[in-house]
Amino acid sequence: MLFCQFAQTKSLREICGGLACTMGKLRHLGMKDAPKKSTFSYANAHRPREMFHDLLYGILEICKMAAPKNRKFRFKNKLLSLDSTTISLCLVLFPWAEPRRTKGAVKLHLLLDHDGYLPTYAYISNGKKHDVTITRKISLPPGSIVTMDRAYNHYKLFASLTQNGVFFVTRMKENADYEVVEERVAPRNINVFSDQPIRFTGYYAKKNCPHILRRIIVWDDQNDKEIALITNHLKFGATTISAIYKDRWKIECFFKQLKQNLKVKTYAGTTKNALYIQIWTALIAMLLIKSLRFKSKFGWSLSNLVAFLRWDLFTYRDLWDWIENPFNIMPVVPESVQIPLPIPGFGQQ
Repeated sequence: MLFCQFAQTKSLREICGGLACTMGKLRHLGMKDAPKKSTFSYANAHRPREMFHDLLYGILEICKMAAPKNRKFRFKNKLLSLDSTTISLCLVLFPWAEPRRTKGAVKLHLLLDHDGYLPTYAYISNGKKHDVTITRKISLPPGSIVTMDRAYNHYKLFASLTQNGVFFVTRMKENADYEVVEERVAPRNINVFSDQPIRFTGYYAKKNCPHILRRIIVWDDQNDKEIALITNHLKFGATTISAIYKDRWKIECFFKQLKQNLKVKTYAGTTKNALYIQIWTALIAMLLIKSLRFKSKFGWSLSNLVAFLRWDLFTYRDLWDWIENPFNIMPVVPESVQIPLPIPGFGQQ
């Protein structure tokens, strides 16, 4: 399935045909024959997808050791982003997918670590699953800062994070009832209009989240309008809170890179197991690509590195020399192998 990701194949036929065309080089990987389409299809439907899930987290631990630290902010708190992306499916081909409006869908829920922008937690659910319900499965370290979009605006979640010592930054509901506890002087910043400690006054909001929070009005340059942020961090400056929420866009970029450079839109199988395996292998491929970028000084963009890996996928090269100097490293000539004689069945009467 990693061959599917790196070679950008679109079907089982292309995967099996592509591997069969490179059999001479696959033997160096210990493969005697390319898999048949029926064998591959059966394995996709029955191979335990948990194996790929566990492999993802094993590779993640290795990538974390090489990941650069986030130097954008002065604070030492771990910065995380939480979001999900919907992958639409055709109900005719994927009848098991629960319909979301008129189409089937699955959701990929992701927690992104801003040190290296690595997916530190991933979960696949049906398309109807609300984003907030997934937060019950995630354990966030105390002192960390998690930034979320408005889909995670939930008063019980705010209270749970505050009680566990986790800071959050997200958008505030427009119809939320609140009272201002204290008036603060807004910083001299053209993008920050107000900074107010508040307390919710609505019945359920006050019951579920009695803590004092901060409401910060900032200017959104991208959409040319004011937005209200809410956070439980009472000490950071309003400008810092605004910058933290702005950095949440990195998780949207991660989803974009995943969908544009790897195969998560077309699938080599239609069973639930096959689809999950392909999504897990896409994330594994992303970690491998990011690991190469961390160790290289060449200055690769992710899309260029994916393209060059696809072109040189079965070229004999020293990977670490090539990753530093891709245009001047010549392919390695493989050593010839002496075939022992006599060859069974050859030249016999």
